[in-house]
Amino acid sequence: MRRTDSEGHGPVRYGPPFPDQGLPVLPDLAAVLAATAHRTDLAPTGGGSTLLDAACGYWARRGLAAEPDRVAAAPGAPVLLLALTGALGGDVLVPRPCAAWWAPQARLLGRSVYHVATPAESGGIPDPYALLETVRRVRAEGGDPRLLVLSVADDPTATVAPPELVHETVEVAAAEGLHLVSDETWRDTLHRPHDTVLLSPAEMLPDRVTVVTDLSGAFLPAGWPAAIARFPATADGTRLRARVLDVLTVLGARLAEPVAATAAYALDEPDTVTARLTSAVRLHARVADAAHGAVLAAGAVARPPQAGRHLYVDLGPLRQALAGHGVGDAQELEEFLTARLGMPAPGGHRFGDDLEALRVRLSTGPLLGDTAEERAACLGSPAPLELPHAQRALTLLGSVFDDLRDDARRWEPPR
Repeated sequence: MRRTDSEGHGPVRYGPPFPDQGLPVLPDLAAVLAATAHRTDLAPTGGGSTLLDAACGYWARRGLAAEPDRVAAAPGAPVLLLALTGALGGDVLVPRPCAAWWAPQARLLGRSVYHVATPAESGGIPDPYALLETVRRVRAEGGDPRLLVLSVADDPTATVAPPELVHETVEVAAAEGLHLVSDETWRDTLHRPHDTVLLSPAEMLPDRVTVVTDLSGAFLPAGWPAAIARFPATADGTRLRARVLDVLTVLGARLAEPVAATAAYALDEPDTVTARLTSAVRLHARVADAAHGAVLAAGAVARPPQAGRHLYVDLGPLRQALAGHGVGDAQELEEFLTARLGMPAPGGHRFGDDLEALRVRLSTGPLLGDTAEERAACLGSPAPLELPHAQRALTLLGSVFDDLRDDARRWEPPR
């Protein structure tokens, strides 16, 4: 299938869907789901009391006080962002690049979306000067920017924005009267939690920040959609939550009771859940570091991964070598690397980046194996990268990038 992408960047070709390749389901979560499977009703719009209480406890342990009447739940973060965008109105600002699902929610409602450049050191948070310039330009052109969506622990770049950058950007957003949605799905996946400081915008600007967390990022499997939102403890926050619940009601966006019960169990963070999360984060961090080393050795550019399960790679330095393979933009790069790596390599254009920029997001999950048994073996091994299937995957990754490096050297003029 072939169409023009929503940014007007030209033809975008969609291949087969990229399958989720997560770790095996934690037995505790499977047991809760099974024990509540007979409950065929849907939870109340916005979540039942047990789930909302669990969400409040989760945020309180992270220094963000919350009450049940300031929290809402829905079947996935995309539907929550859709409801928030509909409730707030106006145009939407997002960093470039950003999570692939942010912009489509706004465009579905007919809202204009404006991408704002991020600084060199991290993604997820717009550069404050670029944000100010964009807001004023949009208003001068007759636009109505009201909402800024950002992420301190970022997908796709796997970086964590430094607190001083968060502070400067939030100050600009507040001065310009923007409401902020902070996507904190990956905040609990810091690769080096003792060396990385994560500051939520809600800690700095509690009256203008709504926090959204998709539990299928770190706590639940992707096939069990559940997400929570924390609203400001103000009169405006009360009205915003009420409007969001109205939108969720119209959409019929309610959690299945078994998923709600499982989400509440995970948010209570029993020892088994926290131990699994810690092990999974450690595993993905090791794989991300190995992949990062491989792409740097080939001459590509990538920020060191700090959180989540991805690596954002810029192959611009290898442009001439890629041109020899018929690759001239991000869509062609996606197809080229997906075929050679045998794993998803979505191009940067899917994350709001320029189509001409040769950037891709690589995921660590596929490097852990093709089957649940192989991925479970990685999770339980003291040396997961030495397992044969993990070695094969990383060796293939390295060889594909090394071949591009060798091709690039052939293009170098003689000295």
